[in-house]
Amino acid sequence: MEHHSPRRISARQDIIPPMTRRASGILLHPTSLPGPFGIGDLGPESRGFLQWLNSAGQTVWQMLPLVPPGAGNSPYDGASAFAGNPLLISPSDLVEVGLLMDSDLDDAPDFELRTIHFQQVATWKSDLLRNAWHRCASSTANQQREQFESWARAPGQGPWLEDWALFISLKQHFQEKPWMDWPSDLRTRDTDALTAAARELREEIDYHKFIQYLFASQWSRLRETATQNNIRLLGDMPFYVALDSADVWAHRELFKVDVDGQPLAVAGVPPDYFSPTGQRWGNPVFRWEQHAADGYLWWTQRVGFSLTQYDMVRIDHFRAFASYWEIDAQEPTAIHGEWVSGPGNGLFERLREVLGELPLVAEDLGHITSDVRDLKQQLGLPGMKVLQFGFDSEDSEHLPHNYSRDTVAYTGTHDNDTAVGWLADIEADKHDSVLDYVGGRGTETHWDLMRCILTSVADMAIFPIQDVLGLGSPDRMNTPGSSEGNWAWRLEEGSLDSRIADRLQRVTALTGRLGDRHPRSLP
Repeated sequence: MEHHSPRRISARQDIIPPMTRRASGILLHPTSLPGPFGIGDLGPESRGFLQWLNSAGQTVWQMLPLVPPGAGNSPYDGASAFAGNPLLISPSDLVEVGLLMDSDLDDAPDFELRTIHFQQVATWKSDLLRNAWHRCASSTANQQREQFESWARAPGQGPWLEDWALFISLKQHFQEKPWMDWPSDLRTRDTDALTAAARELREEIDYHKFIQYLFASQWSRLRETATQNNIRLLGDMPFYVALDSADVWAHRELFKVDVDGQPLAVAGVPPDYFSPTGQRWGNPVFRWEQHAADGYLWWTQRVGFSLTQYDMVRIDHFRAFASYWEIDAQEPTAIHGEWVSGPGNGLFERLREVLGELPLVAEDLGHITSDVRDLKQQLGLPGMKVLQFGFDSEDSEHLPHNYSRDTVAYTGTHDNDTAVGWLADIEADKHDSVLDYVGGRGTETHWDLMRCILTSVADMAIFPIQDVLGLGSPDRMNTPGSSEGNWAWRLEEGSLDSRIADRLQRVTALTGRLGDRHPRSLP
């Protein structure tokens, strides 16, 4: 029986820099993959997608954060900065390694194929994972149990695993109440109370550690498949974490919260392209003086962990390292916030001191000021350009003729409408400007837009899979400012065929983005 051991967590010095050659890739979150179990996962469909990427001449798979999602199922509001989303664990792979039987999958509901119903999936998959745990825990001599226990004891897991397992066990014990509503001694992490809780909930804590072991094992196998197919994995690390998270509970001193855990100030952005009242995200902001005092330990652990999962990491909301929009927690919208200085280069100097080379991509979209540009330039990080934004102003920096090489160029991101939907919704004069700029006949403008950034000098070009397929607005992944209908989109089975792969491979080759197609070792 083949087993794929999860990677141990450690600082790496052998990182491949993110921009070593012209490349292109696809933005697709694993939850959006097709499959029979209500949600995309890390199993056969993910490995098949990697093979399809290779056949299409692509060398990058970009995805959204893999953490357990928070409110509204958003992966950008995770309950942990470290834990993996249990819903991404593949039932098929659990059968393959003997932790489930084929018969365990026979009672799968008749899931909708194109939309994720998160609660339905969570209820069914939770029972499956319990069955896998009972099968593993029922014997003291089986291989899976030995491997799990070895993984859980490894120093590389660090304190995050214990914090997460206790946190999620307590949340379940208290009927999913946020930690701010737990009894005072647990809310404030009294040592005696934590010891008693850990003793009482020991079996549940071990179960949640086991879930993370399964995630890490399946992720390790996926990375091996990526290496075999010449694909680099580009992950996504949110700047903030959720208030109701293991991180804030375990490290309350690092966040602007009061003695009861309630936020004193929250994060967001001022009014912008997406919202006239700005966005009030509600995440607690950091106490940067505390982070600096302990040598940015939490950040070095977090970034180091991400760099063991991915070959490159996009830092979401990069501008907040320079300055960020802080909103009094009593304010109902983001309008009355203020700009506050972030940690700047000091944090990154510490990260490089501990971790070495940093293969990061700076998400530098939105309201970008000179301090943000200066920090990105000091760090030598590639930034982002989005072609859809290029037609909002005259001679925009998002138009390909203004790109520099140290750029990751997109037709759109997970927050944009699809290329087809966007073009159908813009004003007539802007529509004409788009067609004049990209050329073509206007019949397959999504391909014209893709070709436009492929031919640019940007070292990397990324397309949402919706744009490759020419899908419309109903297929967008997220609408910022809206709390309904986000993150649930799924790819239609069989839509990624060889015809599309061949066409994408040809235009990728013509624009010099195939790179070294020979297998090579990735970290």
